[in-house]
Order: sequence, then C-alpha cells, then structure tokens
Amino acid sequence: MEYKDLLLKRRSVRKFTDEDVTKDQLNQILQAGLLAPTSRNRKPCNFLVVSNKKTLKELSEVKEHGSKFLADANKAIVVIANTLVADTWIEDSSIALSFMHLMAADIGVGSCWIQIHMRKSSDGEDAEKLVRDIVKIDDYFRIVGILALGIPDGDVKPHTLEDIDKTNIHFLV
Repeated sequence: MEYKDLLLKRRSVRKFTDEDVTKDQLNQILQAGLLAPTSRNRKPCNFLVVSNKKTLKELSEVKEHGSKFLADANKAIVVIANTLVADTWIEDSSIALSFMHLMAADIGVGSCWIQIHMRKSSDGEDAEKLVRDIVKIDDYFRIVGILALGIPDGDVKPHTLEDIDKTNIHFLV
C-alpha cells in the first residue's frame, strides 16, 4: 500500500467486534510507537497495554465526552511520557500515537485516539489525574492520550482526496 492510500484509509473507529486484536497485530502497533521520532532521540514515551475489561471500563469514564466506547474496545494503549527525560512530552507522545494509529489502519485494526491532556471528567476532575490513578503511575509521567484498539464492526469507508478542504492551505509570497 502506498503511503497516500494509508492516509486515506486511516479513520477513527469507535465500534468494535468481540474479536481479539492478535499478539502479532499488537506488537506491530507497539513497534510503530517505538519507532516514532522524538526530540533529540530522548524516547520519553512508555506504552501501557490494557486488556482487562474492568480497567477499560474505568478508563472509558475519565472524560465527560469522547471516551465511552473504550469500554467496548479489545485493548487500549495508554501513552505516558516521562517529563524527567524530555520537556517535549506532548509532541513526542502525539507523534507516537499517530504512528500507532497509522499502523493499526495498515494492518486492519480499528483505532481511535482519545484525548486526555487538558480534558475534564463529568465531575470536573482532571482526566489526566484520573488516568494516572487508574494505571498507578507517578506524577512526573504525563498522558496525552489513549489509543483504543479493536477489530472494526462493519466496513470503514476510506477518505477520498475530494474530502480535503484546500481552503486551509495558504501560500505566503
């Protein structure tokens, strides 16, 4: 598959079957995250793989909107970054999440990036603190997002080049 085709194929999938993401598929997705570039090659990101249904349910409730479907995912990857290693944790985590999201699409696994950083729960609590408490990590780890994983339930239609809004392109002369 050409890179452009992969970009068109990539979609945020929020509905999954009961079929398991295989160990091989999970390893390929994690390898993509580990291959992601980081500032000065510091590699501050760690990847917490969650497959326990109780924990997936808990994580699905940390935000007021946009995370409920995580309860029905087969697995999730919580991307955490060590702020003692790099101050570019937002950028480094975002790149790793993007690489894993693209790999998942390439191998037929549905995925959706759940934003955690700067989000609140329905009670107004900090979503990042709630996730930190669930996965039991220290405060110097920061969390940009969680990647939900599962086998897509139904056909996922790719984007087309006609979907692109070219009015967002500006040429400076």
